[in-house]
Amino acid sequence: MPTADYPIERRTLTNGLRVVVSPDPGSGVVGVCVHVDVGFRSEPVGRTGFAHLFEHLMFQGSESLPKLEHFRVVQSSGGVFNGSTHTDYTDYFEVVPAAALERALFLEADRLRAPKITAENLANQVDVVSEEIRLNVLNRPYGGFPWITLPPILFDSFANAHNGYGDFVDLQSATVQDCAEFFQTYYTPANTVLTVCGDVDPENALELIDRHFGDITGRPRPERPDFGEPWPTSRREGEIIDAHAPAPALAVGWRLPDPVADLPGYLAHLVLGSVLSDGESGRLQSTVVAERGLATEIWAGPGLLGGPLDARDPDVFVLGAVHPPEISADAVLQAADEQIARLAADGPDAGEMQRASARFASGHFRENDSIMNRTQSLGVFELLHGRAELLAELPRMVAEVTADDVRSAAATLDPDRCAVLRVVPGGAR
Repeated sequence: MPTADYPIERRTLTNGLRVVVSPDPGSGVVGVCVHVDVGFRSEPVGRTGFAHLFEHLMFQGSESLPKLEHFRVVQSSGGVFNGSTHTDYTDYFEVVPAAALERALFLEADRLRAPKITAENLANQVDVVSEEIRLNVLNRPYGGFPWITLPPILFDSFANAHNGYGDFVDLQSATVQDCAEFFQTYYTPANTVLTVCGDVDPENALELIDRHFGDITGRPRPERPDFGEPWPTSRREGEIIDAHAPAPALAVGWRLPDPVADLPGYLAHLVLGSVLSDGESGRLQSTVVAERGLATEIWAGPGLLGGPLDARDPDVFVLGAVHPPEISADAVLQAADEQIARLAADGPDAGEMQRASARFASGHFRENDSIMNRTQSLGVFELLHGRAELLAELPRMVAEVTADDVRSAAATLDPDRCAVLRVVPGGAR
């Protein structure tokens, strides 16, 4: 199995900020990424969508910079930037020419020190986020399917089941005081990982990081609640009407092993997803789609939002399909269950294991060849697993998954202990 050399320099500043520096001499650019350990799952009751709303507010000016100045500085330097909110974290990142490293560090430190949270900015961003929801969820075929619509069936607790994009009433109810408390609680250096990756000298980068981030006031790291809940003991079912969907769809969700406490068990499910649905030779692709024509599209694998290894426990293995109206969802489910049962009985063959391992490695290396993606990946693994080194180790770990591991993983996809969501096109009723 080919490997990659992603060197890691690690330091923790006196205020608690964890720092990862990964040099890539000759790349010509540098990525800077701030991961804050708060996402949808930590939102309080009555404030759905708040983590994403707060991400927007972090772009509305800071202690030393007026509104939109962050955008102007990055873009005038020849860089790109963005942010995103996930189940368990929120990230902010930019990639700039290597000579602009200190500029990027200043920008991130300035807003981590004191974002400009005003009533005007809050009102503006509530409108922006609300419009984003209308475009991406309410007025789009399969909007929010299944990452918003499946969790309420699979989970019981508010933390795991609620809509992370947010309810309009909750978004409109957000106050400046809510924002101040959220920032004070979660946006502390001790709850944050800063990653710098690219054409940098590690010692120089660490010196610049200490200069710009070292004087940010330290506050205690918030205690993370236990979001665990029991696995379902029965089959749970739900249905939604989608006015824009051109064809019926379904999603099935099963609970996964804890990706932090049982990473090998989780990776067996990752390989299982590949054997089931990756490429034309995937078992679901070749039988359910190609041979029997029961579905036009089918996929399977770990992760509801952001793909595999993007969240802590509890995480979800999802099987999704879009199928013709004349085919029942039960027919698709039965055909998929048959393939899973065969894997649970006999396991995958050597060729399937080899293809799954090779696909993962090629996709992993291709994706992380980009400095932007590599910076984000290193930060995610440091935040969620405390090991940025996992980025280099994963291809080997996936290659070490055995056929028996995959057989055991398939056996956990019990059709009587899962959540089934059916999407009915609005025109069908």
